[in-house]
Amino acid sequence: MSAGKGLYTPEVLAAAMELAAFPWRDDLPYSGTARSRSCGSTIDLALETDDEGAIAAVGLRPHACAIGQAAAALFVRSAGGLQRADIADARDGLALWLKSEGAEPDWPGISLLEPARAYPARHGAILLAWDAALDALRAHDSLSGT
Repeated sequence: MSAGKGLYTPEVLAAAMELAAFPWRDDLPYSGTARSRSCGSTIDLALETDDEGAIAAVGLRPHACAIGQAAAALFVRSAGGLQRADIADARDGLALWLKSEGAEPDWPGISLLEPARAYPARHGAILLAWDAALDALRAHDSLSGT
């Protein structure tokens, strides 16, 4: 374990608890799933978009560690109004930052996950919400013809 505050801080655990405000919703038209190959965590994500293709509503069904759930909470806090390209760019930036190959992403609250950068086995769990959203938005794109 690396020096510092540790991985499962009270702030991380509190963020993970925020997901209770975004339960799975069967009424949302698009859904996606992501699974971390490194730890087996999964997230199912359902969403609805507005007429411009931006995220308007999100529901989640997480089966992930507290780090994955905290990352998902950061995702849902700020995903509203974003389109597929925005999510893809953020996901790519996040992946680079986790590998120490890029700057901290411009995503609100992402510094909460700084301690997890030292744990590569958790990186896949951190990316779950972005990956599941991209999966759902691909379903949106195929149905809308975009």
